[in-house]
Amino acid sequence: MNDKSQKRHDEVAELVAAWRRERPDLDIAPLEVLSRITRLARHLDIARRAAFAEHGLETWGFDVLAALRRAGAPYQLTPGQLIHENLVTSGTITNRLDRLESDGLLARYPDPSDGRGTLVRITAQGIKVIDAALASLLQREKELLKSLEPEEQSMLANLLSSILASLEMGN
Repeated sequence: MNDKSQKRHDEVAELVAAWRRERPDLDIAPLEVLSRITRLARHLDIARRAAFAEHGLETWGFDVLAALRRAGAPYQLTPGQLIHENLVTSGTITNRLDRLESDGLLARYPDPSDGRGTLVRITAQGIKVIDAALASLLQREKELLKSLEPEEQSMLANLLSSILASLEMGN
């Protein structure tokens, strides 16, 4: 059933049909989009966890190391920047940094521009781990999107971006 002209069927289609039958007075259209996003998010979460586990990481560890790697050379951020990047509390980031440091994936140094501050820098081993985990993740994500042509993926990305931009701006 790869014929693009045929409507694809999934479990959400059954759910939507049942609600339309039982509650024809309601506009069920949001379920058609958002229930699919929820189910896709579950598949993505499973793929992410598997990709990271291959490299000895949990999702939170990937997120911290990825923030440092994305920062560019010398691959360092302040704990405050990591709190912002990871949307966590200072206690949570401290615990995560302690664990990743004990695994040899990052190191903390005094901040030369702030005598009381600290810089967190990814180690060479941390770079190897995050780069390999990212490659594994991208391979799994490609698999999740394989039923869409590149143009369809681009269109979907743009549509989702519009929704997120609107929500994140509070509109």
